Amino acid sequence: MRQPIEIIKPNSFEADNHWYPKALNATIHPMVNFFMNLDVERMVNRYCHLNPSVKREKLKEILNYKTKYYHWCGADLINVTTKNGTRKMVVIENNSCPSGQKSMPLQFDNQEEGGYKSLIENAFVPFMKCKRGVPKVEGKLAVFYDKNPMEASGYAHAIANRFNEEVFYIPFYNDERHDKIRYVNDQFYVFHKKAWHPIRGVFRYLTKKPWNRLPIRSKTRIFNPIIACLSGGRNKTTAAKAYDMYNADLNKTGLKINTPETIWDVNKEEIPLWVKRFGGQAVIKVPYMNAGQGVFPILSEEQLETFMAKEFTYDRFIVQSLIGNFNWGTSKEANKLFHVGTIPNARGNAYVTDIRFMTSTTANGIRPIAIYARRAKKPLKNEIPSEKESWEVLGTNLSIKLGENQWTSDTSRLLLPDRRDFNKLGLGLDDLIEAYIQTTLSMIAIDKMCSNLISPKGVLKKRLFKSLNDDSKLINEIFE
Repeated sequence: MRQPIEIIKPNSFEADNHWYPKALNATIHPMVNFFMNLDVERMVNRYCHLNPSVKREKLKEILNYKTKYYHWCGADLINVTTKNGTRKMVVIENNSCPSGQKSMPLQFDNQEEGGYKSLIENAFVPFMKCKRGVPKVEGKLAVFYDKNPMEASGYAHAIANRFNEEVFYIPFYNDERHDKIRYVNDQFYVFHKKAWHPIRGVFRYLTKKPWNRLPIRSKTRIFNPIIACLSGGRNKTTAAKAYDMYNADLNKTGLKINTPETIWDVNKEEIPLWVKRFGGQAVIKVPYMNAGQGVFPILSEEQLETFMAKEFTYDRFIVQSLIGNFNWGTSKEANKLFHVGTIPNARGNAYVTDIRFMTSTTANGIRPIAIYARRAKKPLKNEIPSEKESWEVLGTNLSIKLGENQWTSDTSRLLLPDRRDFNKLGLGLDDLIEAYIQTTLSMIAIDKMCSNLISPKGVLKKRLFKSLNDDSKLINEIFE
């Protein structure tokens, strides 16, 4: 049953509704708090001191970059090491409407709205201001969501407070033809109290195929715009190509987006060949899915056979080198990546973790908003896990799908950046700085891809997009 449209009024924000209970009264870790308030100049000085080959002015330029399309980013990173003990942060994927606020303890106790207010104030408000050459439309503000109502509603309240007006808070699910939403003459309208209301701006938290419901070009301003999804924020194929292109631009600067080795545009029939090329262990991904869906770690021939027997919606896949345990295989070349994992617990068990790093563009460049981590369900052992256990050992996503458009979260595996949990990650200040830089680089790469794919008139360059995304089923979804 569809949930009704809600009207969010100003001054109705209740913190209990927008944070996980374990995060609500948590105290932020001093090191995380220090990092969140560290100015760019000091971070640049520190990073260049540890990485002398990095061009200082280029790094400053990057951290002060103002995105044109990709205004709000959440990168998932893994802390890895190599055979020779070289540690680094590796970008696994990007998310163009990321979670994070409900897991981030307050930096200042008197700032009740926390990161919700920061994102709206520093990114959404400037986004909504009329830009030169862009026609302004009148109307109300709305939040569209299909997942994570805890955070989506938090943003709705923060918007209502900042603009001092009522905000429409509307569920809008994949493949749904919503009878209360219309798109006429390039503008959205919402039906409420027997009237259609024009919408001037949408804060969207649509995670599953948002291109099914939202247009690429719109007079209603959409934050983040759909081009950010298509260019890498919800498209792993385009993201991989965006990273590769930006890394080419960064050549000779000492900077690089770190990723696992990635093969894109792979037909299903080709997958066994690429898995063999990676030594029999790899990760196969459906490029356009999220929340831990469509990710298949392959650790054995049996797992590969199980995967090949499945039917899929899309025609193309991504195959990546597996980040695993050093003792799992015979392929131990120096550039192969291995999980650092958590600090071992009292039983000697360490767990695979990933770090969600959320940033947004501001008047002063790209800045961090929230950080949290997630761990796998079962510990990382020296023995190769069975087919049944492989996801429980390597998978970190907290989302649990209950049914179509129904989700819950396994918060027992959530690691907060607080005084208790953060120490388990074994991260230092330099690791946080590197995670921030890697997130920023990946965000800029996708923003540049957006610019490449949008014409001066604001429409998608269809021929170029199709050449970068050779998947007829995706193309049909977008252009049907």
